[in-house]
Amino acid sequence: MDRDTLRRLGMLNQLSLTDVQKEEIIAFFDERESEAKAELDVIDTSDVERMVHVMPVFTVVREDVASQPFTREALQAGAPETDEGYWCVPRVLE
Repeated sequence: MDRDTLRRLGMLNQLSLTDVQKEEIIAFFDERESEAKAELDVIDTSDVERMVHVMPVFTVVREDVASQPFTREALQAGAPETDEGYWCVPRVLE
């Protein structure tokens, strides 16, 4: 962690830290980072293939074709009232 990141986190979380506290926090996170790096460096990854995604990513692309899957009559079958192919609704404004 660097000073700029700590400053932005302090602003976001409304922290008021002294210079000593800031140095302690930076030292703490630097130590955790070096410990994690040391643990990861022990793992042998020489036979692991490089990858961008852990799971395969498939993009399903279909042709964009306009279609009318329902007929007007089928859609209006559940309407309370229709007139010459139009939906009848109650008047809202006088």
